[in-house]
Amino acid sequence: MSASLKKYYVIAWLFGLVFYFLDYVIRSAPAVMIPELVNNFNTTELKLISMVGTYYYTYSTCSLIAGVALDKFGGKRSLFVGALILGIGCLLFLISSQVAGVSGRLLQGAGCAFAFPGCVYLASKGFSSKSLATAIGVTQCIGMLGGTAGQFVVGPWVEEGVNIDTFWLWSGIVTIITAFCLFFVIPKEEKSEESTEKGTKSIGYLEPYKIVFKNPQSWLCGIISGLLFAPTTIFAMTWAVAFFEKDKGFVFHDAAITSAMVAFGWVFGCPLLGFITDKIGRRKPVLVGGAIVMIVSLLQLIYLPDLYPAKISMFILGLGSGAAMIPYSVIKETNPDFVKGSATGAINFITFGVTTLLSPVFSRWFGKSLGLSAGDLHFQHSVLFWISGIVLAIIVSLMLKETGSKAQASV
Repeated sequence: MSASLKKYYVIAWLFGLVFYFLDYVIRSAPAVMIPELVNNFNTTELKLISMVGTYYYTYSTCSLIAGVALDKFGGKRSLFVGALILGIGCLLFLISSQVAGVSGRLLQGAGCAFAFPGCVYLASKGFSSKSLATAIGVTQCIGMLGGTAGQFVVGPWVEEGVNIDTFWLWSGIVTIITAFCLFFVIPKEEKSEESTEKGTKSIGYLEPYKIVFKNPQSWLCGIISGLLFAPTTIFAMTWAVAFFEKDKGFVFHDAAITSAMVAFGWVFGCPLLGFITDKIGRRKPVLVGGAIVMIVSLLQLIYLPDLYPAKISMFILGLGSGAAMIPYSVIKETNPDFVKGSATGAINFITFGVTTLLSPVFSRWFGKSLGLSAGDLHFQHSVLFWISGIVLAIIVSLMLKETGSKAQASV
């Protein structure tokens, strides 16, 4: 690929970051407007939370569809359709109907499923293997900034009386504008000679996934990423507020701020660890190092809680968990070039599968007993559960092939 064409892909990637930022804003915003949405859709709080959760049904399944679409139709059409679906899903929230609410949330999940795989796809076209992990880390950093904005910016707006219809209207409009920008900015793709030789024009829609899922390294990448994601997505971003309140006696405000520090850690950790792994030309040492940082931060939270505030512990946890993005580089480097999109869709699917399996286990063992056996011992056991998962991720990573630039150069 020519240097000038790579530059166009980098520009397209920047527009993709806007899409991914909006993805996280829209994903997290309902959490700060629960009462307003209950009134808007004329439902109960329990039903509304279930409605908001339908996002993940389409997000997980459409991650696979997004991967196939990127490989078969390229980034231009795939990202345009994804962003357009997300925009329509936002606009459906303007209708005061439960059917519209569920439909809107399902469309939001389906559209968002194209954002991260699309950004990684564009990054893999625009950046060399020496800087790909950094680009992926920056991508996730922008997403986490969007998630932070969806709560810490949108929340005060709602408290100050901004109508939620205004938020959803402008979210829809801006997302649809972004969709058309992506369509016009992303270069039109031509099949390379390499892909022609490999017959990618004639393979079926599911053939890329057969290639990816038959590769044991793909499964290892997804399992590692899922185990490293779980302590932040399930514990820190779902349960931590309740655990800090009941087990540790924090007031709600302090518990919420402490939990949110994980997201700030991600903002710095994802690009930092991506940069380090590109700089040293090795993936596995940084992956294991990030996991060890997570373990140390959680052990300090349990056994040396007075060493420094829990806010710092949670920030360090988020910083280390940026290593969960490194397998996203590895899976692309360990599979053929013509299945780049499907590789990202596959790791998203496996990662989501791991977290989906762990969530009810943690909920049953520790979440449901929070009100009955709250205290330091309950907190300690719950955190040790996540440490066990991280240790398992380190063990699995030992079976991972090194794909960094130095390893490729030696080959």
